[in-house]
Amino acid sequence: MTDALLDMAGEQATVPAGCVKAGTSLHDELLAALRDFIVEGNLADGARIPERLLCERFQISRTPLREALKVLAAEGLIELLPNRGARVREMSDNDVRDLFDVMGGLEALAGRLACERISEAEIARIEQMHHEMYRFYLRRDMHGYFHANQAIHQMIVTAAGNAVLSSTYASLSGRIRRVRYSANMAKDRDRWGEAMREHEAILDALRRRAGSELSDLLFLHLRNKRKAAQANP
Repeated sequence: MTDALLDMAGEQATVPAGCVKAGTSLHDELLAALRDFIVEGNLADGARIPERLLCERFQISRTPLREALKVLAAEGLIELLPNRGARVREMSDNDVRDLFDVMGGLEALAGRLACERISEAEIARIEQMHHEMYRFYLRRDMHGYFHANQAIHQMIVTAAGNAVLSSTYASLSGRIRRVRYSANMAKDRDRWGEAMREHEAILDALRRRAGSELSDLLFLHLRNKRKAAQANP
């Protein structure tokens, strides 16, 4: 049994009703917690999903767990095995290369469209999230940094105002989320600082509504993240 699974068996990490955020459900809270657990590398690529231990960890029955696993399978984060449970989805180097190139292209397009359509209020919200991400960076809080980082990218996609782009992005983001997290984990202080400077440039281009510039910055940002991920298998 891995150290992560030993930790799971030894602690009762629950999702109690009193901790559910306004506007969310226990299902949503469980789904978010389970997604984070897998994204953050607590199970190896290709590892079977330990249903019994996860039920103990979150103090739930197998029915809500399996419902959450179906959502994660639809996102591409795990694979369901007929009559044999589920496992963490494995990705080859070619899979990673191809996905990051496509996601880079989608984010580049999103940046260009967002500069044409974004409101001042949306820019202000992205700027606020950027400052929040910077505080996580200063504290070396990878969990918080990753969620703020992903929120910024999603907010730019949303600001593009293109339903086809948004749905295509959503269909691929689950598959790449775990790799993006490992790319963040791969950052030493210098690389992490470089990533923050890239985000400063992204925010600056967005403020100026410099669509072509923002498009190039976002694609390069994804390319650098892919390199970091592949350098840290």
